[in-house]
Amino acid sequence: MPSIIRLTTKTDERGSLTVAERGVPFTVKRVFYTYGVPVGTVRGGHGHIRARIALVSVAGECSVSGFTLKGEPWSFHLTEPSECLVLDPGDWHEMKFERPDTILLCLASEDYDPADYVREPPVGSKQ
Repeated sequence: MPSIIRLTTKTDERGSLTVAERGVPFTVKRVFYTYGVPVGTVRGGHGHIRARIALVSVAGECSVSGFTLKGEPWSFHLTEPSECLVLDPGDWHEMKFERPDTILLCLASEDYDPADYVREPPVGSKQ
């Protein structure tokens, strides 16, 4: 089941600095971010066989929803750059971009591998 963790953030009169690579519960092997996505657009629509994923909305807002391997639904709304949504292997997910300035950062435990993707939601889940 996905869960939110708080990343370490230091704030002073100069602003805030959030550290991600040591805050996630896995070794980060891949980093990418998605931006310029029209409001209301849904991305993702997959799960992973091996990869663990951490999602951070570094700007804007993003709704993330999906299903566990057992078909149990879940959803989160990311609005703070210190919030990190951790997805386990098998967590089928999709992301809906809520604002035009949204930047969604993804940290992954595995290098990109097309064979690691599961495109269909779990049996018994209701989209």
